[in-house]
Amino acid sequence: MYELYQVNILQSRGSAFNIGYYMGQKLKNKTIIGVYKEKMKPAIDIQQMESVFSAFAPHLIEELKGISEGLEISYKEAAAIFSGYDIPKMDAMGCSATITNDYYVRNYDFTPLLYDHIFSLVDSEVAYATAGFTQQVLGRLDGVNSEGLVMGLHFVSFKEFQTGISAWTAIRMVLDTCSDTDEAVKMLKEIPHAACYNFSIGDRSGNIAVVEASPMQVVVRENVSYLTCVNHFQQPEIHKKNREHIGFSQKRDAFMQDLKYQNLSINKMFQRFKDTQSPLFFKNYDELFGTLHTFAYSFSDSQVTTCLAQSNQVLSFRLSDWLKGEELLLSQMSGTIERENV
Repeated sequence: MYELYQVNILQSRGSAFNIGYYMGQKLKNKTIIGVYKEKMKPAIDIQQMESVFSAFAPHLIEELKGISEGLEISYKEAAAIFSGYDIPKMDAMGCSATITNDYYVRNYDFTPLLYDHIFSLVDSEVAYATAGFTQQVLGRLDGVNSEGLVMGLHFVSFKEFQTGISAWTAIRMVLDTCSDTDEAVKMLKEIPHAACYNFSIGDRSGNIAVVEASPMQVVVRENVSYLTCVNHFQQPEIHKKNREHIGFSQKRDAFMQDLKYQNLSINKMFQRFKDTQSPLFFKNYDELFGTLHTFAYSFSDSQVTTCLAQSNQVLSFRLSDWLKGEELLLSQMSGTIERENV
């Protein structure tokens, strides 16, 4: 069975509050808002949340306030639904990424039911500009900032699960405030993580890393020129925090490691990831493991390239041009979900 889906491209500039207000207005009456209301806790400790946000990205508090007014809901409710703080266990998601000195390419694999369907470009007065796919509105599944720092998340496990920051909110905090990989690693070591996640990271100087983060321990995996990242911890000291069965993740990692020796260009690597016949593309949407988008970034020219599943419609632009005021003309991307088990 085939099913079309769309992602809206939203572009906003200005104060943190106005950016949030714009997002709130655009999301009024959208299905995903009801889904998050149902999934999230009805209330969280606002004081604790604001304390954490104030330490890492205080402007996001103002953005939350803007979201609340845009949606015409209370700030207390908006914080519980969209902050990514003290959330219940969310269904597991998958992802595969390859990082080189020249580029970053990744697939995001999950279910369309918990997918914002938004690609957001934000030029804030108080933070680095960013472009990426949103999660829970405030957060980012993957993205890049105006300094050329790019990153994405990879779920590992719920071991040591605690009250803390979701991986997608952590990415937003890092992209908004960090200029390079070293700064990103430092912040990820300080953020109180709610669950076990990998973070794949690269910057325009060619400095690449994978941060393997659990609520109790954060370690860094580095390589001079080529790294891959999937859904299990590889550092021996935290290997016990993995899920019991990681063979599927290891198989994807081995495939990407083999690609290293082919010296692929970013365009060819992008095609490998988006190809429906690739070992990195999945159609298990009902098992929460279907490819929803492919995202790539070239460090040398700030070129962002992305597309949705089974789509020939590729969005490609230079973030540096958008920062100069060149608005994207495309307002929506389309993709196709093919359910294998129907």
